[in-house]
Amino acid sequence: MHYEGWGFWGMHAFWWLFWIAVIVVMFSLDTPVSRRRRRETPLELLQRRYAAGEISTEEYEERKAKLEHDAKLIE
Repeated sequence: MHYEGWGFWGMHAFWWLFWIAVIVVMFSLDTPVSRRRRRETPLELLQRRYAAGEISTEEYEERKAKLEHDAKLIE
């Protein structure tokens, strides 16, 4: 078989582009947006808000004590 012109190389380029597109789609489906994010526990949420400065130390201690008390009741 003898290929003349761009027929063979055009098809070769097509397959390269096809596989690159498949790989790009696979990686785009595995983005953080599509991953299920682990839900924060109430204590983790409270700690994050305290670290960000959204709540005061007094409010943090009060809510933490309440969460720990409620957790003991559930167990």
